[in-house]
Amino acid sequence: MQNHQSLVIGLFGFGVVGEGLYTALAKTPSLNGRIKKICIRDIRKKRNAPEELFTTDKNVLLNDPEINVIVEVISDADAAFEIVRTALLGGKEVVSASKKMIAENFTELLRLQRETGRSFLYEAAAGASIPIIRNLEEYYDNDLLHSMRAVVNGSTNFILTKMFEERVGFREALLVAQQLGFAESDPSLDVLGLDAANKWSFLLTHAYGIQTGPGGFLFNGIQDIDAADAAVAAEKNCAIRLVAQARKLENGDVAAFVLPQMVRPADPLAFVRNEYNGVVIESGFADRQFFYGKGAGSLPTASAVLSDLSALRYGYRYEYKKLYHHRPLALTNDFYLRAYISFNDWHDAPRAKPAWVEEWHGGTQRKFIVCAIHASQLAGTWWKENGVSLILAPDAFVTPEDIAAAGEKNVWLRDSPLELN
Repeated sequence: MQNHQSLVIGLFGFGVVGEGLYTALAKTPSLNGRIKKICIRDIRKKRNAPEELFTTDKNVLLNDPEINVIVEVISDADAAFEIVRTALLGGKEVVSASKKMIAENFTELLRLQRETGRSFLYEAAAGASIPIIRNLEEYYDNDLLHSMRAVVNGSTNFILTKMFEERVGFREALLVAQQLGFAESDPSLDVLGLDAANKWSFLLTHAYGIQTGPGGFLFNGIQDIDAADAAVAAEKNCAIRLVAQARKLENGDVAAFVLPQMVRPADPLAFVRNEYNGVVIESGFADRQFFYGKGAGSLPTASAVLSDLSALRYGYRYEYKKLYHHRPLALTNDFYLRAYISFNDWHDAPRAKPAWVEEWHGGTQRKFIVCAIHASQLAGTWWKENGVSLILAPDAFVTPEDIAAAGEKNVWLRDSPLELN
């Protein structure tokens, strides 16, 4: 796209984000962009835009030579990919907010961008209003990027906030989130952690050059977090967040996962409440930096789409520097984590060998242990079954030096009722 060229937009989807973009564009005349046509599924539905803008025929947008940008903000991942693919091959620039589609088709999307030379931007898919992708692309060299920790799902964060601040159970908090529009009627992608894992999979590419789907690293959601877990965290002066993490280890490999974690008040992520998102980056020279903003909502998400559209006017493209111009780093599961693991009965307790157990509680209600465990011990599904809840401790990473210095902690507590296989 030539510098300063006007944007003629074909928009797919007119839900929360699509309508937000329509509103934001009307208030941003300096962008020099207009929506020519909007493709939707149900033409009979009343919408807050002129009727002549709408069509149900995708080809009206994809085959219009005047339309030079396709914006895709629909929920159907398969349909979204076909739209993006056709648009790129047809010589159009593309902006998307569909994290599931991007995560599931990332390798092919990289190929299409290289083949067509067109821009495919998707800032809104990662952290809604937070400009994290552009910063990872332009600011952080992967040799200097030590770690990333983030809350990237507003639905789960809203639920956890309700559980902690109002002392309600998971199901009640979920119902409130659904009533307020922060969670879908089928909330499984959010509460099971898959939405956050989808986002994390392509953020790892921009941060470290790593290409992987969500199946390439450990992840879980908040579905098994019990009110008793929230009470224990509060006793330890912590809150719980669903935290996506990546850390460059001493050998150069990267540990990555998306798991619930207890966070202390001084942790910037403890400040991230309700539907907000936050990203903490630690690098060699800049030390620690914190990005914070709304992770859901019409105008906040639309603001990221608007920013991508603005960037297209100046020919901006993701260069994927860490993937194409550096030596991409590799994921590893050779690391230890410190975790709180709770369960209803000792028979459901973890059947895995921890490096040590720091604490265990066998009260009449929910039981728990705090232990250091190797990531390979989480390769199975025992920690996602039978009501078991695994929540990382505030200092989640256990170093090799910690293991070597563990001493007598390197065995199970002698009076623990747990038995190892």
